[in-house]
Amino acid sequence: MLQNIPTRAFHAMAKPSGSDCNLNCAYCFYLEKHALYNHTPQPRMTDAMLERYVRDYIASVAPEAEVAFTWQGGEPTLLGLEFYRRAVALQAKYGAGRQISNSFQTNGVLLDDAWCEFFVRHHFLIGLSLDGPEEIHNEYRLTKGGRPTHKLVMRALALLQQHGVEYNVLACVNRRSARSAEKIYDFLVASGVEFIQFIPVVERLADESAQQSGLTLHAPGDACGTLTDWSVIPEDYGRFLCAVFDRWITRDVGKVFVMNIEWAFANFVGAPGTVCHHQPTCGRSVVVEHNGDVYACDHYVYPQFHLGNLNEQTFAAMLDSPQQEAFGKDKYATLPEQCRQCPVLRACWGGCPKHRFALTKEGKPGLNYLCAGFRAYFQHLPPYLKAMADLMAMGRPASDIMHAHLHYARSDK
Repeated sequence: MLQNIPTRAFHAMAKPSGSDCNLNCAYCFYLEKHALYNHTPQPRMTDAMLERYVRDYIASVAPEAEVAFTWQGGEPTLLGLEFYRRAVALQAKYGAGRQISNSFQTNGVLLDDAWCEFFVRHHFLIGLSLDGPEEIHNEYRLTKGGRPTHKLVMRALALLQQHGVEYNVLACVNRRSARSAEKIYDFLVASGVEFIQFIPVVERLADESAQQSGLTLHAPGDACGTLTDWSVIPEDYGRFLCAVFDRWITRDVGKVFVMNIEWAFANFVGAPGTVCHHQPTCGRSVVVEHNGDVYACDHYVYPQFHLGNLNEQTFAAMLDSPQQEAFGKDKYATLPEQCRQCPVLRACWGGCPKHRFALTKEGKPGLNYLCAGFRAYFQHLPPYLKAMADLMAMGRPASDIMHAHLHYARSDK
């Protein structure tokens, strides 16, 4: 089946419940996708599609490589635990002798002992959505009835910890929470969280193209559009990341792992990148909707970025299609000259293409909306990253930086 393996490695994210969710988070970019499947009020991946997906995905990954399954939504727990028991059984059936992993992003509301026991038994990595302290988290993360969810998520966090489930926390940074970096970071660390990823919230109100599809948010593309009032301010996001880094560097190196810092360090030392938006090209992380539809990216689930359906095409045919190849290469090919001449280009690589709707100083399109924040953050880090790299080259742990005087001048002073 080698002809079914794409020419380059890829990753698929499955959304077995589509955009369906038991919460109504104001800033969620995926809830609107129900409009693309409005003939299916309660989207669910069928058993037949689940088997096809598991079989075809395993067959499409090189034999020596890990097959990394990612389950997301919407809210993936809505399908119930039996669905994932079937998924694991199918992985064993079609992936005998293969290295297989599972990750699972959830709001945590439906988690209980049975879920956690299953996660432990089958070595699932859980991504739990938690934006910080109660007053910050509850501003946007509400039930469909408008009720707060913080206590429910903290209950889920306690369950994960009690059962020894491997987990990380995904915290969205919006316009208001961006001004509370230390408060959010300290809360998460005090809650026992060791792995954290901060995600900037950036969306625009729908343009004509999106409205024609029944969507409420702007499709990727041109430099027009009105920002939603929850979108983070670029400079605030930069200050947020710098404040988190300053907190981390003084006390938590080697104990707490902030993915935004890990990515920056990997790029700094020339290690293989693990996150698409800070790499030169993209296009190797596709989304599989509940009915087998495949899209170019989690942030590009729009009709114009539809690649095909698993009932009709192989992953190889879709991943290696001219459409998807161009999509991936355009990330670098369309970088404006301002980015190409930027001193932090190799740390940033222009960020996610969906956010490239700002104009350069010369009025050229294609600048990332978050440019000012990224630039401030990536200019803040190098002295510290170099010190940690030097320590590691000497056979010492990077955490020694917390106990040593930093002899490097700040590049932005």
